[in-house]
Amino acid sequence: MEKARKVTAIVGTYRKGGIIDQATDQILASASEQGAEVKRIYLVDKHIEFCANCRRCTLQPGSDRGKCPTVDDMAAILDAIEASDGIILASPTNFSTVTAVTKRFMERLICYAYWPWGTNAPDFRRKQKTKRAVIVASSQAPTLMARTLTPIVGLLKKTAGLLGAKTVGVLFIGWAAREEKQQLTAKTQEKARRLGKKLVA
Repeated sequence: MEKARKVTAIVGTYRKGGIIDQATDQILASASEQGAEVKRIYLVDKHIEFCANCRRCTLQPGSDRGKCPTVDDMAAILDAIEASDGIILASPTNFSTVTAVTKRFMERLICYAYWPWGTNAPDFRRKQKTKRAVIVASSQAPTLMARTLTPIVGLLKKTAGLLGAKTVGVLFIGWAAREEKQQLTAKTQEKARRLGKKLVA
């Protein structure tokens, strides 16, 4: 796997400048220092419709993603991801899972499956994991408890796989809602920066 030249962060937080955003800042800054071109996409700033479950995108054969008939910002987001060598998938924990805007994004990734009518299960198009991914998540609960009792990390790893990426690191931040304007600890910043290097190196 070559050195990552472009890194795109998909951020599902509603609170810009919060814990998730601060962690993403550190990872992107570290990747940029290694020579990568970096970009951040806030899902809350984009027009992403719900998946209508029409299955049209899944009926198109081939390794490329199926074309969704819905006209919104989703195609441009996926184009940016596909043009990247590394991706960051970041979401806080809301109601024991990813945020609603992140879930909406994830459901639209059915376009990466080939699933003609009459077949029992989808065949995922991205067989090779040619990209790297870093997962960033947070919770108001302690880290060990939250990672054990919620599916958020597994969901984000599965999402990375659909996008053709191998997860090379996870940053899970516990006790993330103890203050209104909470700041990352120095230890967490250091880990985030290491993950930025790992994403690119």
